[in-house]
Amino acid sequence: MKSFKLSLFVIITLFFSYSLMAQSIASNAKSPFVNIVNQVRESVVNIKVEGEEKLRYDNRLPFNDDIFKFFFPPQEESRKFVSMGSGFIFKKEDSKEDKNSSIIFIMTNNHVVNKGKDAKITVTLADLEELKAEVVGFDAETDLAVLKVKVNKKTPIVIAPLGNSDELEIAEWVIAIGNPFGQLGLDRTVTVGVVSALGRSGLYFGNQSPIFQDYIQTDAAINPGNSGGPLLNIDGKVIGVNAAITSNSGGNIGIGFAISINLAKKVADDLINKGHVERAYLGILPQDITAELGKTLNIEKIEGVLVARVEKDSPAEKAGLKNGDVILKFNNQAIANVGKFRIIVANCPIDKKIPVEIVRDKKRKTVNVVLQTRGDNEQAKTTVEQTKSLNLGMKVDELNSEYGRRFNSKAEHGVLIYQVDRNSAAATAGLQPGDVILEINQEQINNIDDYRNELSKIENSEQQIVLLYVLTRNNVYQYITISIE
Repeated sequence: MKSFKLSLFVIITLFFSYSLMAQSIASNAKSPFVNIVNQVRESVVNIKVEGEEKLRYDNRLPFNDDIFKFFFPPQEESRKFVSMGSGFIFKKEDSKEDKNSSIIFIMTNNHVVNKGKDAKITVTLADLEELKAEVVGFDAETDLAVLKVKVNKKTPIVIAPLGNSDELEIAEWVIAIGNPFGQLGLDRTVTVGVVSALGRSGLYFGNQSPIFQDYIQTDAAINPGNSGGPLLNIDGKVIGVNAAITSNSGGNIGIGFAISINLAKKVADDLINKGHVERAYLGILPQDITAELGKTLNIEKIEGVLVARVEKDSPAEKAGLKNGDVILKFNNQAIANVGKFRIIVANCPIDKKIPVEIVRDKKRKTVNVVLQTRGDNEQAKTTVEQTKSLNLGMKVDELNSEYGRRFNSKAEHGVLIYQVDRNSAAATAGLQPGDVILEINQEQINNIDDYRNELSKIENSEQQIVLLYVLTRNNVYQYITISIE
């Protein structure tokens, strides 16, 4: 009996000892995110852009009649601005000019610093040291930018390691770090979530929506000011650049977007090494394939992109691609959608044969295309920006362009406005992205060439007010006057 009691006592003692030890371990256990954040958090910087911008506003017109704009032209005034955002250090190298200094490179969003050419950019490091930054390059087409800062070699610098966004999976843990609501001083705020979706494209975030989109969607809290900060995986590597949110309130509702780091790497390398982003040009207007189109084209699986138009004298035309072809693979890479297709094409080598697997007349075949360098004005050779002398502050494109497809305009002719600069003459006149210009000074506009011709006439005249006939994005026909500076 004594032996039994002794055994029972030992068992009970061991049980309580184990329980206490387990509680002690549990109380001292840390989230796996702690080490990750400790290693990377100080690579995140605060970016402040300060400058001056011109504002235009209309005078109140007698009888609210636009004809009086001749006598009461729009006024202009200057206003100082301050904008703030985030960025992260991803590269460091020795200064070639000063042996005691190093150059650190910072990745951020284009929309955070795109006014930086004529403004002051200040970067605040983790130790609160404020340093003047210089723009290495902007790329509005991906909403990315690179800054560089000169630092003392002895300054401790944390570099964020870059990962591989192609290896991401939906529901994987991610960590966002940034400076939300910069005016509140909430530097290097950490939020945690999961990958909600991958490869998001065709999204519209306003006038500055990028053309090349490969977004990681996450529910990690991202707020204004987080733009440009890193999105990390569970290994502590940057797999995205936080860029945008979808929200009715302006704050986080669990739908945030980060630019995939594999897209950002190429852009950053080009900006540092070439001063601009080099992209390949194919010369087609691609279209996503719907279930209905798939049935019409007799495609068993909804995959690839449909060739909606082939540009004249383009690499696509020279390779024999035709309207109605379905591109399944490009450079041996499967095509999931238009967004991915655009990025694959843009990143392909120039002046080399690229295999393109297509379906034509229900038969598969492969053609070879030799891509060219895409010039600044060669977004399918359609995009046009207003000349500086006119300075209307808007950009237009063909109705059958990607922008035209995105806005789904009902217009039968004209050119589509896809960007209106804030406080510009176009904005003052009430023009918006999605509006279609049908006529200029009562001359019908059918395409970009007509648009250019009418602008040339205006530029060479002494005209101060231009009459536009517009189909608004709300499908309302109206005449609009716009003032020329």
